[in-house]
Amino acid sequence: MSRIKNSRATEESTNKELRKLPSVEGILEADDIQAEIDRYSRPLVTQAVQAVLAQVREQILGGGARLPKTKILQRVKRCLSREWPGFLSPIINGTGIILHTNLGRAPLSQQTLSSLVDLSRNYCALEYELVSGKRGVRAQEAEKLLCLLSGAENALLVNNNAAAVFLILSVLAKDKEVVVSRGELVQIGGGFRIPEIMWQSGASLKEVGTTNKTFTADYEQAISEQTALLLKVHQSNFAMRGFTHQVSTSELKMLGGKYGLPVVYDLGSGALLNTESFMLEHEPTVQEAIADGADLVCFSGDKLLGGPQSGIILGKKSYLDRLRRHSLMRVVRIDKMSAVALEATLRHYLKKEAVAKVPVWQMIACKVEELTLRAESVVKSLGQAGITALVRDGTSMVGGGSLPDQTLATKLVAIKPPYPVEDFARRLRLATPPLLGRIEGRHLLIDIRTVMPPLDDTLVEVVKRVIAQAEQ
Repeated sequence: MSRIKNSRATEESTNKELRKLPSVEGILEADDIQAEIDRYSRPLVTQAVQAVLAQVREQILGGGARLPKTKILQRVKRCLSREWPGFLSPIINGTGIILHTNLGRAPLSQQTLSSLVDLSRNYCALEYELVSGKRGVRAQEAEKLLCLLSGAENALLVNNNAAAVFLILSVLAKDKEVVVSRGELVQIGGGFRIPEIMWQSGASLKEVGTTNKTFTADYEQAISEQTALLLKVHQSNFAMRGFTHQVSTSELKMLGGKYGLPVVYDLGSGALLNTESFMLEHEPTVQEAIADGADLVCFSGDKLLGGPQSGIILGKKSYLDRLRRHSLMRVVRIDKMSAVALEATLRHYLKKEAVAKVPVWQMIACKVEELTLRAESVVKSLGQAGITALVRDGTSMVGGGSLPDQTLATKLVAIKPPYPVEDFARRLRLATPPLLGRIEGRHLLIDIRTVMPPLDDTLVEVVKRVIAQAEQ
């Protein structure tokens, strides 16, 4: 009988504790959760509250203690940051990789963003001829600017460079052979490989030469009645040193002219500026590829160009007209936002202000002296908060499949957290905004070159907040 009484008493006590739990609505009305509702939206916060309350109920039913409302609110916030990390929040890139593929590659200039706002909240002449009043070519202004800047005869825009390569091969080489050097069969980001893209397009790959050496004669020996084009692929995401030889674009053009074959150059990064001016090795430019006679040149818009994700194809009008008329264009065409952003980015080059206005080139061109001042200011602010940090020398990388073995001297903020650095790095990734760096020993290194200058103070506040929360 006593056991039954004890069981009933325990059940009554458990039910009493369950009844004391705040309701979902009660949690949502708390002042301390309103910032999360503004950021994530009420439905997402409601979902997190329901999940946390369900966990607390299970805890009580298992004999555990009921959590106070303040602790429940903390769990809800942690749940949101875990389920929606980086939700509608810019990331502070302290990795030292300028074109970080996983972080969206090239940030856009302030002027480009202003153009996006102005044109995206209104209608725009995306595919409309104002002079004739008829349907026109999509993103025709951006295409005309590209021709003016590069010296190309014509231009065509698609959604990324992989799509550009796929479109070219599908239209010009379907069921035919494409001759390419073995040393240029690269794998691009996300595991996509040039041979696989060629196979999907219906073109057959004909490899010539060796990994490190390919000559004009190798291409010529491979040419047959089935050959559709000669393909050159820039080794933009790796470098070969030592005993090497590659066939130049102009040499391929002479060979292509001899046999009536077009030469296609997948340039990858698409630099319009001379990288040697920034103490880097020479990166083939778009202008050089066109001047050397490539019939078609394709590259990304969100790498060294510093614009939005897009694929750019430049070259002979006769070939581009064939690409433009193909039904596949509807699948891979550039979208409105990217077209507007690309046009605005290209205006910087036209006005010769790319180094001053395009973030990628701002970061590449930034002097070590300026980075030193910023790093020292960040370290001073952290030190005033009792956080151990110092300035170190380091190196940044261009990244994004550009200049793979080239580095830029930089300044690092080395932070030594009061607990394991792996835990510190994780907490920073889940902060608002997320802050990314790299771990070296017991320090977290923040490369100031890739931190946008307006975010220096935000960086300090994030670090201070994360360390303060861990000490609570």
